[in-house]
Amino acid sequence: MSNTPDTASNKLNVLLVGGGGREHALAEAIAASPRLGTLYASHTDNPGIARVATPAGVPIDAAQAYRAQFFCRDKAIDLVVVGPEGPLAAGLADKLREQGVAVFGPNKDGAQLEADKHWAKDLMRQAAVPTAESRSFTDAEKAVAYSVSRQQPPVIKATGLAAGKGVVVPSSHKEAADAIRWMLNDKAFGEAGSRVLVEEKLEGPEVSVFALTDGKGVYILDSCQDHKRLRDGDEGPNTGGMGAFCPSTLIDDAAMDRVQREILLPVIDSMRREGIDYRGVIYAGLMLTSAGPKVLEFNVRFGDPECQVLMPRLASDALEMLHATATGNVENLELAWHPGAAVCVVLASEGYPEKPITGQPITGIDEAEAMENVFVYHAGTKLDKHTGGVVTAGGRVLGVTALGDTVEDARERAYAAAGKIHFKGVQLRRDIALSRGEAPKMASNRQG
Repeated sequence: MSNTPDTASNKLNVLLVGGGGREHALAEAIAASPRLGTLYASHTDNPGIARVATPAGVPIDAAQAYRAQFFCRDKAIDLVVVGPEGPLAAGLADKLREQGVAVFGPNKDGAQLEADKHWAKDLMRQAAVPTAESRSFTDAEKAVAYSVSRQQPPVIKATGLAAGKGVVVPSSHKEAADAIRWMLNDKAFGEAGSRVLVEEKLEGPEVSVFALTDGKGVYILDSCQDHKRLRDGDEGPNTGGMGAFCPSTLIDDAAMDRVQREILLPVIDSMRREGIDYRGVIYAGLMLTSAGPKVLEFNVRFGDPECQVLMPRLASDALEMLHATATGNVENLELAWHPGAAVCVVLASEGYPEKPITGQPITGIDEAEAMENVFVYHAGTKLDKHTGGVVTAGGRVLGVTALGDTVEDARERAYAAAGKIHFKGVQLRRDIALSRGEAPKMASNRQG
């Protein structure tokens, strides 16, 4: 992205909201910018973020928006970057924009694209965006009756925010019925599961497409693929993500043009007609079917762990990119990417995703980070109050990312680095980026 002389000399004070691996990746990228004044962060209990950011020292959330507003005035914040979906769905961006602060992240209405799958499906239907056929229900037995009427067992989704765990892909109609009753009757996800989506199961490989938008223009970033299942061979329960690689080998320029034309632009245009101020990133989780790309879900923030492969590959100034998006200048973006590929391997706690065991001492992080083109992102760690050492503090603990000339090179380096890190009960997949899928032959006509 090109800079004019005056913008290049202006420093920007930034507030980063969120404390996971995604936010650590963003923090490192922002900290490398020559335009950065001071980087403040809401969650410096994350040891990785703490290395490059100053603690905000006050709660930064929509429930106490006045504190965030005062902080931004007091510290002359030029840009707020909101990492996770929760604060966006709660309206934090709205409150800060009321004070004239530039925010990377959509307003509350725009965040419904992720926070309310029922609303998102309606928007896609109105915009003729290709997606799986579905119906939503609040009554469990009506949902079960509809599920049984389908030839194939449908996918069951909680329509609200369920931390990446609100999707069940059953292998039988009985499993589908059990999942429906578990969500609606047993309140497995609380309010987030008070309505479920019963959705046609699509066939094909999955790919993640990220696009920056200021509500007018669109700039598509590198495509990624992630691995959701806990164990090798895509076995075990769904997780928030056990690894990712970038770029995807499944989607070429022609298919990406189709995604922009048939999916991203119609959705953005529809939101603009609704009066929605969307400035941030749209993450389209796609299934590459024989009929063309179809939307599985939208997210309103960078994926985790996809962000951990996107940021190291970005050769342009990340702060410039985020600020341009937040201030309505996407059309002027010209981003460069490092050649080659990036692979991220997630190290998770014993018991994840059901009941992760925390408090385990971690060794070897320094040795892994000393390797060339290796980045270790803290996702669920903290400093032990007694020893000062790093211990596990969540389900997904670390994201070990490596760059390489090819996916194979990056993969080999990432696993070599991961092998230097140890904590009791560590879980990791050994096949991240090993099987990268095969793109189906797609029909050229638009699918509604």
